[in-house]
Amino acid sequence: MKTKQLRIGTRASQLALWQANWVKDELEKRYPDLEVSLTKIKTQGDKILDVPLAMVGGKGLFVKEIEEAMLRGEVDVAVHSMKDVPTFFPEGLSLRCITEREDPRDIVILRPGVSTWKELPPSARIGTSSLRRKAQLLHLRPDLQMVDIRGNVETRIRKLTEDDLDAVILAAAGMKRLGFASQISEYLPTSTSLPAIGQGALGLESRSDDAEINNLIDFFNHSETACAVIGERAVLRRLEGGCQVPIAAYGTVSGETLSLTGLVSSVDGRNFLKKTMKCHVNEAEKTGISLADDLLIKGAGKILNEVYKHETFNVDKEDV
Repeated sequence: MKTKQLRIGTRASQLALWQANWVKDELEKRYPDLEVSLTKIKTQGDKILDVPLAMVGGKGLFVKEIEEAMLRGEVDVAVHSMKDVPTFFPEGLSLRCITEREDPRDIVILRPGVSTWKELPPSARIGTSSLRRKAQLLHLRPDLQMVDIRGNVETRIRKLTEDDLDAVILAAAGMKRLGFASQISEYLPTSTSLPAIGQGALGLESRSDDAEINNLIDFFNHSETACAVIGERAVLRRLEGGCQVPIAAYGTVSGETLSLTGLVSSVDGRNFLKKTMKCHVNEAEKTGISLADDLLIKGAGKILNEVYKHETFNVDKEDV
């Protein structure tokens, strides 16, 4: 091993730092002589909180400045939450590894005295900033009132009492990674709330031509998770969507078979399309594109155009 130092670029949020430090620890365990450091980089998504996401760059808001630092040679590897990663990369950079997935499900934290979200009273107030989550719950319970909440995990948990909410919805992965698993009231099955593309997985991005660095990090790639996420991202890319619209996709691998489900919905959950396809693991990307095409044939394009036309999108500061 010639390389003696490796610099990780990361956002400075609580969850992003946990993820980057986990990568750092795994590298140091595998390569005791390697000096690994973190470089905190403030992205545009961390600076702009009230401007519509669709107007200021979509998913790239959370990675652009880190990618620029990598291209300048200031950092060697970027650690991202996969659901923040755009489907296209700047010339010279590539997504090298996708890590084994943490629990991909959404979770609910309920007010005291309620054991499941289905028992919530009519017009219950649900805290979430995710249009994807809003759409799926409203599809099942149109009476619910969706309340936008912002901030990191701790802030959102506090909103339950501070904003007089009946429930808040977050990602299981963020709750577990930050040590809040004991506060989870209920895990939502993927049949109720299909996860965001890549939810629970981390992506390691690097310079395409940096063979030494790429050889050092290749052990992070988890083939089953990578297959599933490649299929999910193909759905997203074909639909030309981002984290600001109600699109979801989730893949699971059993043996050599990938089962991939995609979803497109209006924000109110009334216009709701969902489809599952199965394929060999080697055909993940092709199947993701086919699944998206089927959704488009069924009217997904019209739904998404209406969402873009009428909704106001907020930048979500924390990947939870």
